[in-house]
Amino acid sequence: MGRTTRGLILKEQNIGERDKLVTVLTETEGVLRAFVRGAKSVKSKKQAATTKFCYAQLTLYEGKDSYVIDDAEALELFFGLRDDLDRLALGEYFLELGLVFAPEGQSARDELRLLLNSLYMLANGRKAPETLKAITELRLLTLAGYAPNLVACETCGRFESDPMYFDMSDGLLYCEACAPASAPFPLSLGVVSAMRHIVFSDWKQLYAFETSGAVTEELGYITETYLRGHVDHRLKTLDFYKQIHAL
Repeated sequence: MGRTTRGLILKEQNIGERDKLVTVLTETEGVLRAFVRGAKSVKSKKQAATTKFCYAQLTLYEGKDSYVIDDAEALELFFGLRDDLDRLALGEYFLELGLVFAPEGQSARDELRLLLNSLYMLANGRKAPETLKAITELRLLTLAGYAPNLVACETCGRFESDPMYFDMSDGLLYCEACAPASAPFPLSLGVVSAMRHIVFSDWKQLYAFETSGAVTEELGYITETYLRGHVDHRLKTLDFYKQIHAL
């Protein structure tokens, strides 16, 4: 008897002439790998529903060494990503972040929700790509247990000063008077407010803020740099996105 879950296809790999192996972020099992037999056949109903970026309803069987996807129905394909190389490259980065930070063998409902919301807004032009990138990076880090301590100055408890300082290695915030040499990154109050919003807001409010100009640029630099400090390998999709974005 198979079990049904919903999942986002993060990665696909061809196996032989007819089959493929997919990596899926599911609601109930987190990240898992599953074979899709006959998926490359033009007659297969599973072909579109098991392609990268597809959010699908999946019927899974647990085999001896891996899962098998017996049935798949596409729920969302994010077609808007294919219309713009910049958005497509950022979407690829979001999928790689799912591979890196989402758990295996346990519920990943929040991680899935985050990626789906970010991909939807990206595909439909609902929010600036650089703001979506910062939201996705910092919220995913928070879900993975790497939330920075942004409540107040780590030393004196002061809520804000202009600027405040961020210790990138330990994820700690300091006011201007208490900042040690290990916290060399000054943060404007606009960036501090945006970071607090991303970390602490509920789901309904997560995307309900705007940044512009220097604040967007500074926020993106901080979230990306902080994320890189928690990844032990090169993020190829991030490098590609930055190349495309610079054109």
